[in-house]
Amino acid sequence: MNSANGAAVVVGVDGSESALRAVRLAAVEAARRHRPLRIVHGFIWPLLRVPVDAPAGGPPGAGLREQAEQVVTAATDEAEATVPGLRISGEIIDGEAAAVLLGESPAAAMIVLGDRGLGGFSALVVGSVAVQVAAYADCPVLVARGTDHPDGPVVVGVDGSETARLAAEFAIEEASMRGAPLVALHAYRHPASTGPGDMLPLVYDDTELRSEEDRVVAETLAGLTQRWPDVSVSRETSRGRPTTVLAEASRRAQLLVVGRQGRGELTGLLLGSVSQSMLHHADCPVAVVRAPR
Repeated sequence: MNSANGAAVVVGVDGSESALRAVRLAAVEAARRHRPLRIVHGFIWPLLRVPVDAPAGGPPGAGLREQAEQVVTAATDEAEATVPGLRISGEIIDGEAAAVLLGESPAAAMIVLGDRGLGGFSALVVGSVAVQVAAYADCPVLVARGTDHPDGPVVVGVDGSETARLAAEFAIEEASMRGAPLVALHAYRHPASTGPGDMLPLVYDDTELRSEEDRVVAETLAGLTQRWPDVSVSRETSRGRPTTVLAEASRRAQLLVVGRQGRGELTGLLLGSVSQSMLHHADCPVAVVRAPR
């Protein structure tokens, strides 16, 4: 995760209700982390060579630039109402929304987005901007979706990969800041493999298999519970498809954390199939954590 001094929590806004929900979530996250909040609006119209100023003799606020300013002002008001006294800045940046937010990501502590903006197709469960930013951002990406379960745990999906380890570290820190328990959840369908040369038996004992899968979770959490002793951590293993198991767990979670790409996923996919599925189907906000390049 990005821990640069003074790094802001960045939230993308477009005037939609989904974006305002993201603003509220981002304001709370910024306060938890003692970070400033930076509100950003990607202003695409100059790229399309569309006039952005109000026409001569037109009503006040009729220009596209003025409307963009109103979007940022409304988002700022929403953030201030959510967390009074929070340090907030806002900026309109010329460019397509995903490109603008990706440009912010190297210096951001986190990027927060709504699950669908004004430009999203109604048939999409999650907007294309959220998918693009989650796939390419240089910092954790938090997508405000599903239902808030404030009394639920923070749930992290683990699979033994290095990305899962980073996701677990992010998740336990979030749990500590929220005063919530952490559930480290590992779903499996086949025996764990420690390398391409392993010879797996065709017939295996289910008890031994579960013990092996439990070890995957224990190794992922090794050392983290000592660093965050205030967090109650439970380990769960479940036999089934990871996407199904995690989606079910999200129904009781206040936050679901996944790595951008885990073990067994195609290396050509910047956003792994599990993390992308959770962006579409989780029933709570989803944080996507990337491995360092």
